[in-house]
Amino acid sequence: MIRRRVIVHGHVQGVFFRETTRRRAESTGVAGWVRNRGDGAVEALFEGEPEEVERLIEFCGRGPRGALVEWIDVSSEEPEGLAGFSIRA
Repeated sequence: MIRRRVIVHGHVQGVFFRETTRRRAESTGVAGWVRNRGDGAVEALFEGEPEEVERLIEFCGRGPRGALVEWIDVSSEEPEGLAGFSIRA
């Protein structure tokens, strides 16, 4: 199990980024959360099997239709054994 924090920069709010990320995470069994940040970025925390987490990171690099991802920052953290996936305010 791995844990990654992803910050997505660009035109990524108001384009269903959080909802699409939540659906993809839940369908693959990845735990964590996603939220809009005050600076216009989207931040997500993924915890799960390496292949599934990497797929979500790849998705974040593209985003859903309507998004314009300029760049992403990815950092590794120690897994905490999270359960479920949520959209945070």
